[in-house]
Amino acid sequence: MMELSATAFLWVKALHIISAIAWMAGLLYLPRLFVYHTEAKPGSELSETLKVMERRLLKFIMNPAMASSFLFGGLLLMTYGGSDWQDGWVHAKLVLVAGLLAAHMAMGRWRLEFAEDRNARSQTFYRIANEVPTLLMIGIVILVVVRPF
Repeated sequence: MMELSATAFLWVKALHIISAIAWMAGLLYLPRLFVYHTEAKPGSELSETLKVMERRLLKFIMNPAMASSFLFGGLLLMTYGGSDWQDGWVHAKLVLVAGLLAAHMAMGRWRLEFAEDRNARSQTFYRIANEVPTLLMIGIVILVVVRPF
C-alpha cells in the first residue's frame, strides 16, 4: 500500500473519473459508428470516412483514456487500506472493469474488420453491443457509490 496526501488522493480520484468518462464516451460512440458503417458500401466515400473516424476514436481517445483509467484507478487501489480489500464491491467492480476491457478489445477487432472491408455482422449486433458498456457502467457506479457488500 502507499499513502497519498488528502489533496493528492482527490486529484487522482478526479483524474480517474475524467479518464473513465472519456473511455465510456468512446465505448458508447464506436458501436454507433459501426451501425452506420454496416449501411455504407465498401470503398464508398462514407465507408472510408467512417474508417478514419473509427481509427482516430480508438487510437487517440479510447486507448489513452483506458490507459489513464487503469493508471489512476491502480493508484487509488494502492491507497486503500487492508479492510477495503475485504469488501466484495471492490472485487465485483474489478470484474465489471474487466468486462469493459473485453468490450474495448472486441471493438478494436471489429474496427480492423471494417478497415479491411470484412464486416460480417448486422446493425442489430452493433446496436446490442452498444448497450453492453452502459450496463457495465451502471453496475460499476452502483458498486462504488452504494457499496452494497
